[in-house]
Amino acid sequence: MKLPRRQFLYLAGGAIALPSVERIARAQTYPTRPIRLIIGIAPGSSPDILGRLMAQWLSDRLGQPFIVENRPGGGGNIAIEAAAKAPADGHTLLLVTIQSAVNEALYERLNYNFLRDIAPVASISSQTLALEVTPSFPAKTAREFIAYAKANPGKLSMATPGNGSTPHVAGELFKMMAGVDMIHVPYRGGAPALTDLIGGQVQMAFADITSSIEYVKAGKLRALAVSSVSRSDALPEVPPLADFLPGYEASGWFGIGVPKNTPTGIVEKLNKEINAGLADSNIRARYAELGSTVFMGSPADFGKHIAQETEKWGKVIRTANIKAD
Repeated sequence: MKLPRRQFLYLAGGAIALPSVERIARAQTYPTRPIRLIIGIAPGSSPDILGRLMAQWLSDRLGQPFIVENRPGGGGNIAIEAAAKAPADGHTLLLVTIQSAVNEALYERLNYNFLRDIAPVASISSQTLALEVTPSFPAKTAREFIAYAKANPGKLSMATPGNGSTPHVAGELFKMMAGVDMIHVPYRGGAPALTDLIGGQVQMAFADITSSIEYVKAGKLRALAVSSVSRSDALPEVPPLADFLPGYEASGWFGIGVPKNTPTGIVEKLNKEINAGLADSNIRARYAELGSTVFMGSPADFGKHIAQETEKWGKVIRTANIKAD
């Protein structure tokens, strides 16, 4: 049967519009059951607290419980793989961190491809690190530290929470840009690294401000510079390392991702609600207390940031020949 032209165009237009209508309908009814947020770090950690704060906000806004599932281990790979294999219906979210970008080059074999298998939803915040030494260390500024390190190649020890950790790659980038040689001393976590730094067993560390700021305020450690491009509200008197090494930047960052092929309408709905949370004065204040600075944007903005960070840290890992534990 041959359809009249007008009727054919009407039916064809309806067929084209149907997928869009379905996406809108799914977004309007979403969520239909509790949502799982997978976090690849142990409970009580700074990223865990940040993730739980956002989960509570989203639960209040979306009217469904959020179940936080901590799946530490494997440098975050266990959590990422679990999220990548979850149904793409918006009911499984992943707390995305800088480690997600680092792991692409750090591990030779992964059971997922992060850039391909996880869709970006929204950035949440960034956390700066601080170049810290003991009060008795001869250098009082970052410039003096660089000069001292150059004059004493291979004699300074750099403590980190482990191979491929954010402080480690930040330190390796520093070594490359400053042209200094320091011995890397990996620990099993940030706490023992800070303990030995305070005790003088190692000479410096790029420490997470959240976990080290009380030691700095108590005079047990001295912060010479922060790793962000601008000063940190948590340590406003400490200059950025970029003042001494132009172009240097190394910040931990966090955001939310979902399995690939999650409907666009659901991604956009989550992005809208997350950005609303980041604009809330109470959440911003709580994040600031944790040494985090919120940064908002679209899913595309977050995806671009992830791609740039993956390329940046991949070069550092290959140049420094960093291997996973």
